[in-house]
Amino acid sequence: MARYFCHLHPDTLTLQTEAVDARPGRVLLAESPLYPGGGGQPTDQGVLRWSGGEVAVTGTESSGGRTWHVLADPAVEIRGPVEAAVDPAFRQLMRELHTDTHILNALIYQAFDGALVTGVQISGDGSARMDFDIAEADKDKLKALEAPINAVIQEGRAVTIEYVPQAEAEGTHGLIRSKSVAPPPTEDGLVRIVDIAGLDRQACGGTHLGNTANSRPLRILKIDNKGRHNRRIRIGLVGTPAVPK
Repeated sequence: MARYFCHLHPDTLTLQTEAVDARPGRVLLAESPLYPGGGGQPTDQGVLRWSGGEVAVTGTESSGGRTWHVLADPAVEIRGPVEAAVDPAFRQLMRELHTDTHILNALIYQAFDGALVTGVQISGDGSARMDFDIAEADKDKLKALEAPINAVIQEGRAVTIEYVPQAEAEGTHGLIRSKSVAPPPTEDGLVRIVDIAGLDRQACGGTHLGNTANSRPLRILKIDNKGRHNRRIRIGLVGTPAVPK
């Protein structure tokens, strides 16, 4: 995994950059503020502006170790200087949801004997779902986690980032929480760690808040059994389409 611009400069949402290669409907930028997606988090929404006009970014594609931006107009071919701009509302939504999934993950890990994540998907409607390897779990006990999740949000815990050697990440119990996959190391062999002060520390490549208090409250919307060893929990931010005010 590269050290993305959004990792190093999370609050810079507009960047003057350059198109270094182009194809119809695709462009490779020298640098981009858009998160390219991964780990259940979708690509940032945003636009590219250049001498020929403005076009929305609809996704990314990786090829040969390079990340191409996919454009809404398949005929557009961008050349020269480019202004890349992230949609701030969408980035904020993703930062809130991804941080809140870490809070949920931490509380599940503590309450259910180190249960691992088996899947995660964050959505643009203000909701997210997480699957956990939990063989036996009372739905009321899972639903009761809503109050402590919101308590952590209200406490205003700092969220910080660090990088540790891959061997340390793999050898430290609890740093890697997914049952089947782990965030790939950077080119220099480090793994990105997200730390919620006094609560959680785990490997992750997504975008997050700097403080839990910057998230809206959330609700646990639904709990499903997805097989003998899989419990799916869907959460939603209050005031978003998933959870109307």
